[in-house]
Amino acid sequence: MAQMTPLRRRMIDDMTVRNLSPATQQSYVYAVAKFSRFFSCPPDRLGIEEVRAYQLHLAGLGWSWSHINQVSCALRFFFGVTLGRPEAFDRIISAKEPKKLPVVLSGEEIVRFLQAVPGLRNRAALTTAYGAGLRVCEVAALKVGDIDSSRMVIRVEHGKGGKDRYVMLSPQLLGILRAYWRLAKPAAWLFPGRQGDRPVSTATLQAACRVAAREADLGKPVTVHTLRHSFATHLLEAGTDIRIIQVLLGHGRLATTAIYTRVATSVIAGTPSPLDRLYLSVTPPA
Repeated sequence: MAQMTPLRRRMIDDMTVRNLSPATQQSYVYAVAKFSRFFSCPPDRLGIEEVRAYQLHLAGLGWSWSHINQVSCALRFFFGVTLGRPEAFDRIISAKEPKKLPVVLSGEEIVRFLQAVPGLRNRAALTTAYGAGLRVCEVAALKVGDIDSSRMVIRVEHGKGGKDRYVMLSPQLLGILRAYWRLAKPAAWLFPGRQGDRPVSTATLQAACRVAAREADLGKPVTVHTLRHSFATHLLEAGTDIRIIQVLLGHGRLATTAIYTRVATSVIAGTPSPLDRLYLSVTPPA
């Protein structure tokens, strides 16, 4: 294994003391490494003009603006914090992203999609993603102990922004997870990876989404986040209070008002999941 450079170590330390999530740290380090390789030069020898040229290069390749902005955030942190160049905060800009409506599946499409997911673990994981409105990294990181059937909630640890929260545990989802547990016998991680001592990778779940969308012939792109969008939309359509939906989703923009909009876990547990209105089985066909 290649030895970590002092510069990378310093950047990771800078992110750690600011409590950036492991996923954010990984993406930032990866973005700076790709930036460095593009110019075949150590990143601390590059400057703001190279950042601008790199942004234009990514735009020319047709990368999405959300991806380019993620790269910009990583480079802004690297130059501004790790290298101590304060001008980076003003000069490394992010683009205004186009406002696109999210892809949402209907209830019938959700059933077709989930029934087409290959493999017991993947089907249970993606059913959980829809049934609780979880991000892909959140569902992958679930532990068996996070399922609290006595209070009918799921504990989500270290969500976006490092925040913990509770989401509802649908009665139908609980039944599906119990059937999955009897068959798969997971130990620590609810959805373990191939080795068992690590959780399933987010890439594996996204790949399962692509396969299921193709097999179900949905005619639209489906990611794990599509299931989250569908969860929120279906709740809203069913008349669920928007403030409860925001708490369930763990949206970071509610930081200043979260103290007023957060509700007790008894209310969360009593909020029916849209999964309960569907009829599906977690066990793949033979």
